[in-house]
Amino acid sequence: MLAKIHNFEIDLSKPIDISIPLTNTDENPIAWYIEKPVIEPVVFGDWIGKVSEGKSSTNFNNIFFNPHGHGTHTECLGHITNDFYSINQSLKQFFFLAKLITIEPEKIGEDFVITKEHISTFLNGTNNSTSLHMKTEALIIRTIPNLKDKKSRKYSNTNPPYLSEEASVFIRESEIQHLLIDLPSVDKEHDEGKLLAHKAFWNVKDIFHLNPDARLNATITEMIYVPDEIEDGNYMLNLQIASFENDASPSKPILYKI
Repeated sequence: MLAKIHNFEIDLSKPIDISIPLTNTDENPIAWYIEKPVIEPVVFGDWIGKVSEGKSSTNFNNIFFNPHGHGTHTECLGHITNDFYSINQSLKQFFFLAKLITIEPEKIGEDFVITKEHISTFLNGTNNSTSLHMKTEALIIRTIPNLKDKKSRKYSNTNPPYLSEEASVFIRESEIQHLLIDLPSVDKEHDEGKLLAHKAFWNVKDIFHLNPDARLNATITEMIYVPDEIEDGNYMLNLQIASFENDASPSKPILYKI
């Protein structure tokens, strides 16, 4: 089924899902020192909300999870501000011209870091080009090694790679509105709460008094997984979220070849 979005023709019958599903098994990825999600039937006395138990005509589950620690999620600047901002209010459009790039983080001391030099290799001139007649709105970063265990990895206390502050500034200044990455955070795991990459991307200078040029409609999506067979290049991105009035929501980013 072909559709024209932003003057680009895409085949809606061939979606490329780069999200990680949320499960209540040990295969679920976990970050930030929490336990795996809980998905279990509601119980009222002898009644169990599970058809296979023979006491209900429907499956009726409660789900307990954390969007930041349990899989693919999209967040707004409300993630780091004193005042409340909701991803459901921040993200109002859902199709974007996206660029997928693959980067091997550089070892700096004990860390592995995505630097400004990494990003500029791919983004220099991106939004000055008229080849696609539209600015790149979303940047998708796949890191290597790109092992399949990213879909089930336990990230707590492993010091995963992260984005340098300078790289995040460069992405913002390249007019990228939506940043997607296959790591649990754009920032270092233990960074004393500095959150330099988050603040740089959203242009947040003071978490207690939001500056007028802070990027209210920009989003960060973390813990995606892009299989190796998906080639670097330009795609149409459909960034799907659930309607949570929260700083973040579980999300389902879908790519379409242009």
